[in-house]
Amino acid sequence: MAYSINKVTLLGNVGKDPEIRSFQNGGRVANFSLATSESWKDKTSGEKKTETEWHNIVVKNDGLIGIVEKYVKKGSKLHIEGKLETRKWSKDGKDHYTTEIVLYPYSGEIVLLDPKDAPEDAPAAE
Repeated sequence: MAYSINKVTLLGNVGKDPEIRSFQNGGRVANFSLATSESWKDKTSGEKKTETEWHNIVVKNDGLIGIVEKYVKKGSKLHIEGKLETRKWSKDGKDHYTTEIVLYPYSGEIVLLDPKDAPEDAPAAE
């Protein structure tokens, strides 16, 4: 079978207010971090344990950037769907890598899960 899928689904909380950047060509991009957490009870000690994973989110979809700009802030609970991408860059002769969840036009989705943060007429997904 020659098929492959690159799709990431996350449900978590925004770690800091999104950063919106504009480019000279009129394009824009939104960046923010999303935390996902797991909790369990340790079998030996009975103590509750929690582990948090941080994800870098990059939004390149103009419609979703508008939603992020208006409604997303630190602490917002979101459902995200996007593609996993690893970027490479060089600095001071060393290669660096970062892995991000990227939401492109026609392939990304954001669902606002905090009804108190978004007005009733706000779109829930795009």
